[in-house]
Amino acid sequence: MERREFHANSSLKPSITSEKKRKARRESTSTMEELKEKTRIALQKGLDPTAAMKFIDTLQWLGISYHYEEEIDVWLEKLQHWNAPEHDLQATALRFRLLRQNSRPVNSDIFTKFMVRKQDKEGLLCLYEASYLGTSDEYILSKAMTFAEKELKLMARSTTLPRHFSWPISRALELPRHLRMERLESRLYIDEYSNQSHPNDHLLKLAKSDYNHVQSLYQMELAEVFRWLKHLGLTDKLSFARNRPMECFLWTVGIFPHPKYFSVRIEMAKSIAILLVLDDIFDTYGNIEELSLFTQAIQRWDLNAIEELPEYMKICYMALYNTTNEIAYHVLKEQGRNILPYLAKMWIDTIEAFMVEVEWFNNGHTPCIEDYLRNGITTSGSYMALVLSFFLTGEGINEQNVKYMAKPYPKIFSISGEILRLWDDLGTAKEEKDRGDNSSVVTLLMKENKLASEDEAREHIMELIQNLWKDLNRELLGSSKLPLTLINACFNMSRTSQVIYQHQEDSYFSSVDKFVDIILFDPIKI
Repeated sequence: MERREFHANSSLKPSITSEKKRKARRESTSTMEELKEKTRIALQKGLDPTAAMKFIDTLQWLGISYHYEEEIDVWLEKLQHWNAPEHDLQATALRFRLLRQNSRPVNSDIFTKFMVRKQDKEGLLCLYEASYLGTSDEYILSKAMTFAEKELKLMARSTTLPRHFSWPISRALELPRHLRMERLESRLYIDEYSNQSHPNDHLLKLAKSDYNHVQSLYQMELAEVFRWLKHLGLTDKLSFARNRPMECFLWTVGIFPHPKYFSVRIEMAKSIAILLVLDDIFDTYGNIEELSLFTQAIQRWDLNAIEELPEYMKICYMALYNTTNEIAYHVLKEQGRNILPYLAKMWIDTIEAFMVEVEWFNNGHTPCIEDYLRNGITTSGSYMALVLSFFLTGEGINEQNVKYMAKPYPKIFSISGEILRLWDDLGTAKEEKDRGDNSSVVTLLMKENKLASEDEAREHIMELIQNLWKDLNRELLGSSKLPLTLINACFNMSRTSQVIYQHQEDSYFSSVDKFVDIILFDPIKI
C-alpha cells in the first residue's frame, strides 16, 4: 500500500493562532453539547414507538447513537413489549432489526403474513435489511430475503423512482447495512443525508461536527502508533517487513469505532503491526531451520531463548515480547487482572500455526480445505485480535468466560475468523499463486471440488461467507456467555475484512487508501 505521510509532531503555531483554535474548539464543543441535549430530549419525550424506531435508526446511520445508549436501551425495553400495527411491515421489520442486533429476543415468524401481497417500498427495504440478521434455520427470513430482493430489483429498474427511494435501494442491494463497516457507512450516509430534501438540520449538524471530532481523536491515536513504531524501529531494521501503520489502525477503527475505546485501538494496532512482521518472516524471509528455532523460542516465552536466533529474529522476538508484556502490565494496572499467560499462549498458538503453513509449503503438502481454514483462522490474527479485545475492553469479564480465552476458542471467534480468512484469500489469491504458494482457499476449492474455473470457486466462497454470517447471527439470539461488546467486535471484524480485501472499481469497495483518507484524514465540510 502506498503510505500517506502523517506528521505526528507538527511545529507549534504562533500563540495567537493557537488561542483562536482553542476558542473555536470551545465554541464547537458548546454547540455540540446543545445539539446532543436537543436530541436527548427528543428521544425521551413525545415519540410514538414507530417514530422512535425511525429516529434511533437515523442516529445509528449517522454514527451518533453512541451518545444515547441509555435512552436507546429504554426504548428497546419498551419495544420488546410492544407489537407493531398489524399490517405495518416497516415498523415490524425495524423492530425486529433493532431488537435482534442488540441480542434481545424477537421471533422471525412475524414476517410470514407480509409475503403474500404487494408491499410498500419502505417496508420492503426494511424487510430486506432485517432478513440479513437471520440464522441458517430461520427459513422464513431466507424466504423474506428472496422475496424482498426480487421486489427491490424490480423497483431499481424503474426510471421514475425518486432518488430518496432509489439511493437506499441500490445501496442495500449492493451490500445490506448489517454487513457494512460502521464508521465508513456513517460517513457515506452523512453525505447522502445532506442531499435529502428535508433533513433534520440539527441532527445533520451534530453528525458532521461529531464525525470531525471523532476523526481528530483517531488522528491523535494514530500519531501515538506512529511514535511507537518509530521508537521501536522494527521495520527500519527489518527492511523486508511490511510497514502499514494506517492499515493496521484502520482495522482497529473498524472493530472498535466508539471513541471511548481509544486505548484498545492503540494497543491492538501495535499488535497487528507486529503480526504483519511475523507473517513476513514466516512467509517470505526466514528459512525453515531459523523458523523452527524461532517457534521453539516463542514456545518457551523466555528472553533467554533468543540467544540462538539470528539477529533479525532477536529484534522481532524482543518487539513481540516487550509489547505483549506492556499490554499485560496496562491491564494489570487498570483492572487488577494478570492476563500475560493468556496473551503468551495466544501468540504461541499463532506462531505454531505459521509454522504449520511453512512445513506444508516446504514438504510440498496440499492440505484439505478443512485443515487449511482451521489453521488459517489462527494465522489471520483473528484469535489474537479477539482475545486482546476481550481483555482490553475489560467489559463483562467473569471467572467463567475468561476461561474461553484459550484453545479451543469460542465458536464465534472461529466463525468471524473464517470470514476474515476467506475474504483475505479472495483478495490475495493471485499474489499467493504468483509466488508459487497454491495453499489458497480458491485453488484448494478448485482442486477438491473439481471446479472448472476460478470464478466458480469465488462464487462458492461467497456462498460460504453468506452461510457463515448466518452462523454468526446465531450468537445474537441471547445464548452466548460472552459480553455483547465482544460479540459486536466479532461482527465488526467480519465487516472490516470485506472492506480491507474486496476491491472493486466504481463501487462501495474501492481501495484501502481511499478508506484511510475518508475515515482518518478528510473532514466533512460544515
